[in-house]
Amino acid sequence: MKKFRAGVIGLGSRGTWWVTDMLTQFKNIDIKGLCDIYQDRIDLCKNKLEEGYGISPTVLTDNYIELINNSEIDIILIFSSWNNHFNAAIEAMKCKKPVATEVGGAYSIEQCRELVKVQQQTETPFMLLENCCYGKYELMVLNMVQKGLLGEIVHCDGGYLHDLRDEISRGNENRHYRFNEYVNRNCENYPTHEIGPISKILGINNGNRFVSLVSMSSKSRGLHQYIQDNDDLKKKYSNVKFNQGDVCNTIIRCADGETVAITLDTTLPRYYSRNFTVRGTKGMYEENTHSVFLDSKNRENEFDWKENFNNEVEYYKDWAHPIWKEYEKVGVKEQGHGGMDYLVMDAFLNALENNLPMPIDVYDAVSWMCITALSEKSIAQDSQPVVFPDFTDGAWYYKKKEPDWKYKLFNR
Repeated sequence: MKKFRAGVIGLGSRGTWWVTDMLTQFKNIDIKGLCDIYQDRIDLCKNKLEEGYGISPTVLTDNYIELINNSEIDIILIFSSWNNHFNAAIEAMKCKKPVATEVGGAYSIEQCRELVKVQQQTETPFMLLENCCYGKYELMVLNMVQKGLLGEIVHCDGGYLHDLRDEISRGNENRHYRFNEYVNRNCENYPTHEIGPISKILGINNGNRFVSLVSMSSKSRGLHQYIQDNDDLKKKYSNVKFNQGDVCNTIIRCADGETVAITLDTTLPRYYSRNFTVRGTKGMYEENTHSVFLDSKNRENEFDWKENFNNEVEYYKDWAHPIWKEYEKVGVKEQGHGGMDYLVMDAFLNALENNLPMPIDVYDAVSWMCITALSEKSIAQDSQPVVFPDFTDGAWYYKKKEPDWKYKLFNR
């Protein structure tokens, strides 16, 4: 088993959790370096690693270039704010250090092209850590689709539907980047949780691709009202104008004729959902009711479907993806978003160790992340259609749709 010496960039709440709670569970990771712009975050992680695991990493404040160039570091893991993902990943690949980065949206198409260009030139492994691609039921539905249970797929829905009013409005106090994003931008700023699993189902960049989108954003009222209702926030931010609409809807058209509708909804009161929905000629799956509806079995139940809510559990017995079958045998790491955080990092490490293609590669990353920049343009142009770039330069057409992800799991 190969041991990977890791350098970690970004130690906010997500990065700290990765370092102190998850990466330490991998026997083939040795945490050699930490970098963040805030010294207290570095000290917190360093102390936890030393006290809990006897690990004493090199630490750097606001100098990730030096971390990347450190000869004692093999791989780079990026957990920093959205606006640093591309820059750090590009520098890592230029230094021939395999890189895995957390998710977020792109700020420009030029950024995306540069990421692809550097990866092609250096041939350095790159992976987007989109954990939802490894969700238990997302993978179950992928398996059902590949086996033909839902027929030909016609339409998918998804979303990031998450009440983040407290996190966003207190972003300056908590040193969280989202506050400024919501002040300055108006776009689908967090598309990958929903579009990742959908893309794998639709074979995006593997015989299919996104060709155009239209985005429309509502007015912005949720954060302002939340601030007015909280005295401590009202004193500071009563006059702040947020540009980001409360609900942003985006519709995407695919080369094979499918449509995809995704929604960003993070600044109004609501329950959490990713609204993962897959519609085919023989049936459908719907996350919000946790149910599978099959034409051959359920047509007589269309008006009394509540009785079948949560029937996904029964379907899981027969249609669980092989990845999850194996995962459950060895023990699911529940603390990582129900287990999928562990799987996505495991996939990255196994691809590296076995010299396999990255399961979520640079073309996947830019095809999903560019939705942010394209939606921003569409909204600014009164919801005009915007064309997707083909980052593969036509290679998507000749590549067969992926079968199962057959890399070896848990090779530690």
